[in-house]
Amino acid sequence: MVNTDVHADDRSPSERHAADRVRRQWPQLAAFAGDYPFILDDFQIEACRVLESGHGVLVCAPTGAGKTVVGEFAVHLALAEGKKCFYTTPIKALSNQKFNDLVAAHGAENVGLLTGDTVINGEAPIVVMTTEVLRNMIYAGSSTLGGLRYVVMDEVHYLADRFRGAVWEEIIIELPQEVRVVSLSATVSNAEEFGDWLKSVRGSTEVIVSETRPVPLWQHMMVAGTLLDLFEPDGDFVSKELLKKDARARERGESRPGGRRRGRPYVDRGRVVSRLDQAALLPAIYFIFSRAGCDAAVDECVRAGLRLTDGRERDDIVDYATAAVAHIDAADLEAVGFDRWLAGLAAGIAAHHAGLLPVFKEVVEKLFERGQLKAVFATETLALGINMPARSVVLERLIKYDGSDHVMLTPGQYTQLTGRAGRRGIDVEGHAVTVWAEDIRPKEVAGLASKRTYPLNSSFAPSYNMAVNLIHSAGVERAQEVLASSFAQFQSDSEAVHIAEQARSLGRRAAEAAKGATCDKGDFLAYYEITQQLSQAEKSAQKRRKGALRDDARTHLEKLRAGDIIWISRGKRTGWAVFLRPTGGSRHHDSRWSVLTADGWAGTLETAAFDGGVEVVSRIHMPKRFDRRDPRARTDLASSLREATRDRSRPTRRGGAAETPEIARLREEVKAHPCRDCPDAGQHTVNASRWSRLKREEELLRHRSERREHSLARQFTAVREVLTEFGYLEGETVTHEGRLLRNLFVETDLLVAQCLRDGIWEGLDAPSLAAIASTVIYESRFEEDEFFVAVPGPITEQVQKTVRRWEAIRRAENQRGLSLISRPQMGLAWPIYRWTRGEELSKALAAADGPWPMPGGDFVRWARRTADLLHQMGSAARHIGTESSNKLADQAFEAVDAIRRGVVADV
Repeated sequence: MVNTDVHADDRSPSERHAADRVRRQWPQLAAFAGDYPFILDDFQIEACRVLESGHGVLVCAPTGAGKTVVGEFAVHLALAEGKKCFYTTPIKALSNQKFNDLVAAHGAENVGLLTGDTVINGEAPIVVMTTEVLRNMIYAGSSTLGGLRYVVMDEVHYLADRFRGAVWEEIIIELPQEVRVVSLSATVSNAEEFGDWLKSVRGSTEVIVSETRPVPLWQHMMVAGTLLDLFEPDGDFVSKELLKKDARARERGESRPGGRRRGRPYVDRGRVVSRLDQAALLPAIYFIFSRAGCDAAVDECVRAGLRLTDGRERDDIVDYATAAVAHIDAADLEAVGFDRWLAGLAAGIAAHHAGLLPVFKEVVEKLFERGQLKAVFATETLALGINMPARSVVLERLIKYDGSDHVMLTPGQYTQLTGRAGRRGIDVEGHAVTVWAEDIRPKEVAGLASKRTYPLNSSFAPSYNMAVNLIHSAGVERAQEVLASSFAQFQSDSEAVHIAEQARSLGRRAAEAAKGATCDKGDFLAYYEITQQLSQAEKSAQKRRKGALRDDARTHLEKLRAGDIIWISRGKRTGWAVFLRPTGGSRHHDSRWSVLTADGWAGTLETAAFDGGVEVVSRIHMPKRFDRRDPRARTDLASSLREATRDRSRPTRRGGAAETPEIARLREEVKAHPCRDCPDAGQHTVNASRWSRLKREEELLRHRSERREHSLARQFTAVREVLTEFGYLEGETVTHEGRLLRNLFVETDLLVAQCLRDGIWEGLDAPSLAAIASTVIYESRFEEDEFFVAVPGPITEQVQKTVRRWEAIRRAENQRGLSLISRPQMGLAWPIYRWTRGEELSKALAAADGPWPMPGGDFVRWARRTADLLHQMGSAARHIGTESSNKLADQAFEAVDAIRRGVVADV
């Protein structure tokens, strides 16, 4: 490679001359690379050269490939040039980790940290921060932006996140043009498209893509405890040995008593881990798409006596974990199962999911990184942004719940999950293992493993906060330019072009079909259209007639009395019947009517069975206590019915649909059209039908294309109209209330602003204010409408007022096709109320309503988000400036301090 001169001593004179020339051409890269203990990879060198040449760069490479080296070179360049570099990450944990790394490399005096509630050396030349902090600085026109030359956007593929992704695009668009953006992304299949967008908004930007994994990955399946290669040695076909083993396993499943089992297959997870241990494939990350499944897997392994650590490792693990949670009360640790968690850690086994306390997850990550944990059972959330490479990755299932349904993993998701296998500098190769089950076929796994499709799609959409900030800082015209410049609109426009081309293709095919319908007698396409209009008119008339008959039948049926004899005109029960009683209906189903037929059948029928008309022809005496379940009673009543109708003929069924003036006109046009008598009418009709279908499809595609063009501009107009309706905008000017909204960075921004502006939360104490604040950010994991979810008494009235304001916003949004503000949810109100009052964690968790207990990790995450909102509310209330709003601010800040204690404290 080009920088081997730093490490080699045995070069020829020509090699030394070439190396010296490269060093003179790229002096900063040479100095930077000389500080590394390893030789940089080609993609790293190429990306660094792009930066030193004065361009921006997008680097897409697999997990663990070393993308951050390019970000660190941007830091090096900033220090060498006497300029600033901001290093942004999507989550606070990554910011803290990167801050520590850069302090170790460049000294504490040169590195700062900004994460919303943490400010360390914020004016340093190198500042690590979360993306939201940088976005807020740009909107505020912060002086800290002075001298900024480089911005590193680590994990830039987060812009696909539907909740936070817009922040990345806002930053990329709004940064001053002299700032060079270094975008670091996981491997995506549309890197060139993303790069083209970056060039359009940032100017000169090079795209560097590396699909080479730093450690080769081998694919396996584990069948009945045996580890088998997924592919043949040449890598092109599924292993024959695996296919034979799969077939035998399926035969055994079929031959079991009762055949195949229903439901999810049982997996002996302890056995799987033991097999990996025997094959020297630990440490492993074992993906189970269920929090409860991860916890149960740890318990299974511990109960089975699985021990993956020696005595010294166990002591080190226990000491480290105990020290990490020393700031948490013993009672709170007991409430979240500390002893159970520690027992798993001591055995070298742990779970990792969002339901764990953050400090528990951090301990698991650190111990795994140190090699002391050998098996971690994790949900798919571990795949996002957390540095936990392993020797092996295990997938127990290929189906996961996506929030609404159980769906198959995509090739991109499979690649992302298995990408953690293989530790650079430690492992010679990584291993991906899929556990065999009857619902998992080797060819399905091979299909996932052989594809590399992971497109990056924008989630950018204008919010109320974004709108007032853009308009306030740059005006409506510039705000519209920002939206038009977004990656979302770039992709939408590209797709619109593609859809328009599809429409044109259909148009060409329709024209060919039209040629086949050419008729010597006249315009056959026009004739065909008239026949279709007539057919549709007749169907509509028939449908209206059926509806009218059904309404008429229902009206007459409702007037019937027990014993009335009527005729059933439709269905397999057609014939004479005696009416028994109505059985009622519901919101979703029509009424049903209980009858007994002449053959002795008793049951209920829908109204449709009587749409031939309801006419009472006679009555028969009904026993006082007639029970249709009694065979003798049915037989006797049926006999009476047959006797009463012996000489009666069936009623005449009502005639067909009346001819409307439109139907009459169309029939005359069909009769008078010259093409009606064409001898080739059959073939013409085939071509005309094809032409008609293609034209309809073409129109649908053209409509889709038109909707996609300028779609964000239309949405932005709707957002502005809502803001104007509620007084946050006047024309193109942000009002005083709008300036309040500018400082609320939360998904329910407009609802919070309305509640603060109207003062409905004023007068509450700190615990009550925390409870009401939680209702506008909390997202329950179950449908709250299906359960009774109580709220603390002190906020009952405020909850009602908050919901009314949400309903007003929702009406305004519905009128404009928007859906930005979600309904308040109450599930966190009691737990956060008790916690803010100073009660212990067990009581806070016990206060949650719902189908299952609230996990400690969920509570901590939502408590921190509530505290962040309360801090924003306090600042916004100060902006309002009244005596009552200032008191609300005091209570908000008091609530923040009360929440940030024990397990919730960010230590």
